Amino acid sequence: MEDKSSVPQKSVKWLEDLSKGTISHDLELITLDNIRTIEACQGYIRCNFIVPIHLADKDGNWQVGAMATLVDAVGAATVYSFGGRIKATADFNISFYSTAKIQIEVRRRDNGEVIAFGKQWMAQVSML
Repeated sequence: MEDKSSVPQKSVKWLEDLSKGTISHDLELITLDNIRTIEACQGYIRCNFIVPIHLADKDGNWQVGAMATLVDAVGAATVYSFGGRIKATADFNISFYSTAKIQIEVRRRDNGEVIAFGKQWMAQVSML
């Protein structure tokens, strides 16, 4: 039986491998470039991510598709921390409160303003 305390670290490793292209497609590699895990425990992963220039739209804002990809990947890693299994997203909804310019964090440090808030429901998928 797997040690439950090792599962969050495996989640962090999975997210890191995804961001480096080790286990991902180009979409995840480009979108998750330079994501850094700050803290991880069962059911919780906190990351630091500066939006790179290549994820900007024509107005210099973070592309919403790239934002959704990041939320989906971090959500999957968080769910993975519960039991060591990746889940499939069954419902995905993001509420955008403000645009996010490139080279700025999702939560602005100066005033703590929330740029985006994601909710995600995931369902277990059997690969058999």
